[in-house]
Amino acid sequence: MDAFASRNKQSGVSLIEVMIAMVLGLFLLGSVVQFFIASSQSNRVHDATSRLQETGRMALEIMARDIRMADFWGCASDIINVVNNLNSGGVGYIDFSNGGVNGTEGGSGAPDTLTLRGGFGTGLNVEPPFGPQASANLQVAAGNDLAQGDILLVSDCTNGDIFQSSNANPGGTGTMVHNTGTVTEPGNYNATNPGCPGANAHCLSKVYGSDASVFSVQEITYSVGTGSEGDPALFRNGVEFLDGVEDLQVLYGEDSDAPGSAGEGIPNYYVDADQVADMERVVSLRIAVVARSRRDNLVPTGNQSYSVFGNSVTAQDKRIRRVYESTVNIRNRQ
Repeated sequence: MDAFASRNKQSGVSLIEVMIAMVLGLFLLGSVVQFFIASSQSNRVHDATSRLQETGRMALEIMARDIRMADFWGCASDIINVVNNLNSGGVGYIDFSNGGVNGTEGGSGAPDTLTLRGGFGTGLNVEPPFGPQASANLQVAAGNDLAQGDILLVSDCTNGDIFQSSNANPGGTGTMVHNTGTVTEPGNYNATNPGCPGANAHCLSKVYGSDASVFSVQEITYSVGTGSEGDPALFRNGVEFLDGVEDLQVLYGEDSDAPGSAGEGIPNYYVDADQVADMERVVSLRIAVVARSRRDNLVPTGNQSYSVFGNSVTAQDKRIRRVYESTVNIRNRQ
């Protein structure tokens, strides 16, 4: 009887209690799921933003360095004092007569391109023997970083010559040979320089002495295109440089003041490439890089709007975009 009475006092969980517990559990589970989704989305946005900052800052830093060095021609100071001895009929010929700064306007929201030319690095002093003009050799200190095929600039404070090193070991020996021929491309050929007529036109415009220095010289073109993974990228001389860069815009700061005036060396206005009156009078550049996230669906509501040099742009997807702008002086034109 006692056992029977004890069993009668025991009671189970009713259906209503089970349903209430399930509803409370669903509310709790929903809160946890919502918190997880929000946390994951926040983490994705934070990661994308960090990558955008890294991309934008690196793009501005590298481009600014090249802009500052543009139009450097050693002690010759101006490209009009420099003779280009590269073979104009060779593959990879660079026309340095266009000066140190050039570019194209993309128009209609398309990316611009920017081209920079000039010498860079630390100059190597020319060492004896000097000349004669018919010699195809220039001597600098051995153990340098020069290599066959390098395009080089030799200049003093009067003139300069651009040529390509054609010998196999200019770094180890310190001897730079600028022969004609097809060992390197574009190679050397300038029949207008005296002393080396006809097919042997390897002469430079003058004999350089101990007051001359040798620099590496380059042409760098920045552009935006489709990268190897299908996303937009910044290209440097046709080689993918930074992925995630969707747009590049460039404004040219032109100095319209007369030479010798108080305002010389200071830009009077900034315009697009196709509105520049004289590229040789451009003394600074404003560059804007638009970096975008690789992932879509990161902008919660509406399409993102942003501004590039005061021009409003509305994105056509849910990716995050950031605009990075900088003004850089061309130090060799100040």
